[in-house]
Amino acid sequence: MEVQMLSTKLIKPSSPTPSHLRTLKLSPIDQLFTYTVKPSSICYYSAESSSSRSEDGERLNRLETSLSETLTLFYPLAGRYIKDSHSVDCNDEGVEYLEAKVEGQLSQLLSRRDEMLYQLVRLSGGESTSPVTSIQITRFDCGGLVIGVRIHHIVTDGFSAASFVSSWATASREGIGKLIFPTFGLTSFFPENDLPMLKPRPPPKISGTNEVVTRRFVFDGAKIPSLKARAHDPSFQREPSRVEVVIALIWRALMGVSKAKHGRLRTSLASLSMNLRPKIVPPLPPLCCGNLIARLKARFMADDSNGELPDLKDLVGLLRGVTKSNAAVPREDVYSTVIKSRNELHEALEEEEVDVFMFTSWGRLPFYEADFGWGKPVWVSKIPLPAEQIFLLDGEGGDGIDAWVGLNKQDMLQLQQDGDILAFTSSV
Repeated sequence: MEVQMLSTKLIKPSSPTPSHLRTLKLSPIDQLFTYTVKPSSICYYSAESSSSRSEDGERLNRLETSLSETLTLFYPLAGRYIKDSHSVDCNDEGVEYLEAKVEGQLSQLLSRRDEMLYQLVRLSGGESTSPVTSIQITRFDCGGLVIGVRIHHIVTDGFSAASFVSSWATASREGIGKLIFPTFGLTSFFPENDLPMLKPRPPPKISGTNEVVTRRFVFDGAKIPSLKARAHDPSFQREPSRVEVVIALIWRALMGVSKAKHGRLRTSLASLSMNLRPKIVPPLPPLCCGNLIARLKARFMADDSNGELPDLKDLVGLLRGVTKSNAAVPREDVYSTVIKSRNELHEALEEEEVDVFMFTSWGRLPFYEADFGWGKPVWVSKIPLPAEQIFLLDGEGGDGIDAWVGLNKQDMLQLQQDGDILAFTSSV
């Protein structure tokens, strides 16, 4: 199976962006992300047995038209990043739109899920001259379809990207009149006075081979209840969430990898991404786009465990402790909260005897609700970045969790032999 490129063009907003919106100043949080970071989302749609070739053709045409209409609301995505001024020129030059085909069945790809994923969404290089957004539509002989979206992180976070995909799907299916208008320009909501200075991120610690590999560990939805039961503690006011138990299990397994490598259990820190929007008071508009994420840190102290790996319930308790302690963030404190959290993370990364594990979760973001006319996606994936981090997505059909784990090659071999990983996941 090969992806054959058919065409590449630019899709522009259907109406010009007003002059007063032509320059989008990036917030201090946006500027924390380098322009080289390009998160992706890939939605896979099975063919409808009742649909005809002409109906599929009409839907494909509607994809382009609705994208152009949606870009009038998500106008920064059709612009160009201006590095020197830390802004986006919302010049309506358009998003990169690629069409491709595969001579094969979508079911073949879904059964393999191999390196072919990297061919399902692309993004031009460069900085100010390249599109902020790239979209690839890949058709299969069976009538199946894959829609890949890639947006530079300096413009959007996971919530914003999911909001765009969901809005585009709604416009394609029901019309643009059904959309909620997004809000850009976070700098207008938060004061920038007396911000703490951002400490530079230290270089990565080198241990053994520095080659990073990524594996997908599938936590089937049917196994999540037994994992929750194992991690439950009577003192919890509610049962552990599926994300909490999956993070706790992976964190514990990574502690085991570290213990085998160093000959002793080490203090470790789980760094968690958190969407700040529900925490901010007074509340923001319902669809506020940009980067609004902070890093929480749950710390496990090795000295408190007599050298033994902690129970899952203990790690869930640590995770819950840091999420509960960030119940509300006043608007005037948003920037300082994010920068402070980054500085604390960078300080932890400098500690020689501390392991830091980076977790990001896109759980429950509405990617599985994105119906462009072919029904809801049967699977949603991403292109893993070549970094030591753990990225969580909802599993196939929206149940369970897919954990995309990036580790150096030696550590990955050890992780794949962990008893809990073998018991609760399948590795792809």
